[in-house]
Amino acid sequence: MSRIERISISMHQLPLDPPYPAAWDRRPRHAFPVTVYRVIDDEGREGVALGDAMRGLVDYLDLFIGEDPRDLDRHAAVLANIDFFDGRPWPLELALWDLAGKIQGAPVWRLLGGRSDRIRPYASSGSHWSLDDVDDRVEHLVESGFTALKLRFGRHHLTDDLDVFTRVKEVAGDRLQLLVDCNQGWRMPWDVHPPWTLDHATEVARHLEALDVGWMEEPLDRDDLDGMAELRRRTSVPIAGGEMTRDRSTLDSLLERGCLDVFQPDVAVTAGLTWLAPFARRVVDAGHVFSPHTWGSGAVLIANAHLAAGAVAAPVLEFPYDPPLWTVGRRDFALKKPWKPAGDGMLHLGEAPGFGIALDEDRLAATRADTAAYH
Repeated sequence: MSRIERISISMHQLPLDPPYPAAWDRRPRHAFPVTVYRVIDDEGREGVALGDAMRGLVDYLDLFIGEDPRDLDRHAAVLANIDFFDGRPWPLELALWDLAGKIQGAPVWRLLGGRSDRIRPYASSGSHWSLDDVDDRVEHLVESGFTALKLRFGRHHLTDDLDVFTRVKEVAGDRLQLLVDCNQGWRMPWDVHPPWTLDHATEVARHLEALDVGWMEEPLDRDDLDGMAELRRRTSVPIAGGEMTRDRSTLDSLLERGCLDVFQPDVAVTAGLTWLAPFARRVVDAGHVFSPHTWGSGAVLIANAHLAAGAVAAPVLEFPYDPPLWTVGRRDFALKKPWKPAGDGMLHLGEAPGFGIALDEDRLAATRADTAAYH
């Protein structure tokens, strides 16, 4: 029987020149950090995952040494306990799933139910486009095979958001389904601006109703369950959220209280793959959409794709892509090969065991860092 022999964690940081002006971060990002998690068994097999730097996790690594890497329920329970004390240790669980898949010779999407080996991506912009950006960017996305695009709201004036949306719609016509991310669910540590009120979110929804938007994402603070349920009653626009909802009971409440139409927990930051797979099935069984947040490294995108396609055959998946400043080369710098849609416009998961992630060890060595920060 295979046993976990050791676990290693390393931090890496890609300098960004020019910096990236993320819509949810009032400070331009001068670096892109990733942390690499590796779980090695006593036969030399290695499970890998990428995610945020969960610095408190190192104090608990001994709880996994000597254990069967395939005992995923046990590991998920330990990580849920760690989550209470030190928060968001879920990249380690992804590395354990990757190793379990390699031991069993099966891709994770098959281990999760094997519903599908492919999923349709939507282009997820991350910055506030200007009107001058629109024409060229829309044409590039259409030529690249995308059929949907998510735009970011949250500029100083709602009219500015609506002007860009309207122009995108004029240029795209029926070639792109448009989605909107309001980015009100959470804040960076230095950002103390209050989120939108229910009445303001309602005003935004009224405008979007007339513009045939696919969904309205994170229009309120992530903990405002009453507000989300009421907003959903007030508008016909589908409401999406849950990407940074940390607590499993809160995710349960979002479902039970009718707060969302589209559920977006990210397997690298929320609740863990072992728990999220059956939760995703509950969401779909209740008549809703499960389509996780994926903004992070290419490995995070891949892990969420295995969950969304394998567990529930989700209709679409977020594909972080906002050229020229956010390219697959920047996003996937830690991977040997950037992950892109195939010629049919779909993301193909393939039959490689585990998540099928191949790391670029030379690039990782060149970007090794003692910190993991965006600035």
